Amino acid sequence: MDLLIKGGTVVNADDSREADVLIRNGLIEAVKPDLSPTSECRILDASGLLVMPGGIDPHTHLEMPVGGSDLHTADGFENGGRAALSGGTTMVIDFVNPVRGQSYLEAWEQCMARARKATCHYSYHVTVTWFDQNAAEEIRILTEKHGVNSLKHFTTYRSTIMLEPDQMLQSFSLARELGCLCTVHAENDEIIVYLQQKLLEKGITHPKGHVLSRPPIAEGEATGRAIALARIAGVPLYVMHMSCSEALAAVVTARENGQEVYSESLCGHLLLDDSVYYNDDPEVAARYVMSPPYRSESHREALWEGIRAGHIQATASDNCTFTQADRNRGLHDFTKIPNGSPGLEDRMRIIWSEGVETGRLTPEQFVAVTSANAAKIFNIHPQKGIIAPGSDADVVIWDPKKQHTVSAKTHRHAIDYSVFEGMTFTGSPVATILGGEVVFENNEVTVRPGQGKFVPRPTRQRIPPCHS
Repeated sequence: MDLLIKGGTVVNADDSREADVLIRNGLIEAVKPDLSPTSECRILDASGLLVMPGGIDPHTHLEMPVGGSDLHTADGFENGGRAALSGGTTMVIDFVNPVRGQSYLEAWEQCMARARKATCHYSYHVTVTWFDQNAAEEIRILTEKHGVNSLKHFTTYRSTIMLEPDQMLQSFSLARELGCLCTVHAENDEIIVYLQQKLLEKGITHPKGHVLSRPPIAEGEATGRAIALARIAGVPLYVMHMSCSEALAAVVTARENGQEVYSESLCGHLLLDDSVYYNDDPEVAARYVMSPPYRSESHREALWEGIRAGHIQATASDNCTFTQADRNRGLHDFTKIPNGSPGLEDRMRIIWSEGVETGRLTPEQFVAVTSANAAKIFNIHPQKGIIAPGSDADVVIWDPKKQHTVSAKTHRHAIDYSVFEGMTFTGSPVATILGGEVVFENNEVTVRPGQGKFVPRPTRQRIPPCHS
């Protein structure tokens, strides 16, 4: 059945206008005023509402095994997709994280199998955890035959997934040859390990040790180092979960010097601050352990200014959930708390409420940083990230004044708490459309397991200009 969205305001990253949207066979067929319904057509009344591209979350960890342990993230592709859809997100980009030495192709097949019941669209970055000629050949196959165009690199977690600078430079050089985008988790491992040891020697085992051992300078230094390696290799760089002004300064300097550097910030970093780690109850404080950690208010405001100025192009959730029982494994040693936070369900509400509602962003900028820019950076635009004829019918109908209060009792994450518990956000979806079908409406998710589809992302040599 066709869909006709009537009477709404269509918001894209570059403009807004009153128009109807006709959807047929999973695609947007027409965007213009006063469209007439087809013979078999459901009409959705969007009067007083906004019609926007479905959100694209470029950074999630669904059903992810944690290397070196028996843990895995609580949210899977089925329930995680439901959480995404209820918050207006229609696509995620997750990660293939091979164990060091594991075949990249084997790790790819394992991830694709885990996503078979996905309820929102998905794609994959591939984490480079080891590098030699065999790794290079398998990465080449993934880019040429499986729709991968982004490679992730870690400058920390030395025992599992960190790459040494020489290997990172080799991987960056391969990425340039293949037309891939390099991404980085940037924190200085030497600083972190040194401070962790010093804190534990002083008897500091409480989760506050986490933020004390990962200062902004560690992130800023590693960001600058990754930018330098990308410049030498001549490859574009995307800095993930940037959380502090030191890292932002490195990105701004590189961009002003003409280097192709992009970045994202997380909804949590744009909302919370580091006071959460000092809760007297270590179980509560442990819920907020993620890397990089939440920062002080001055860093948070710097991130918002970076978004407003166009130096930060995308927002993500880094959705990486663990139950309270999993968190409690590290109550007597903060280094053993599994890292990660929710956000997939609430990312778009947070960015609207803290961005548009406060006057920091326009509705068009909201679309840019929640959907359109990610689509451009990861080469799925104009298939995704825009309301336009020929684009995929992944759409959110948004009420800019609808309020939503977060509760662990009602959220769709598979964990027994929320780091946003009790917070009320202004701006929320009233309906989400996935591939031309209404899958969220009246606060009910009606998507079927497996309805989410894998989205291949071709390589290319140049990223088009992003919106700011």
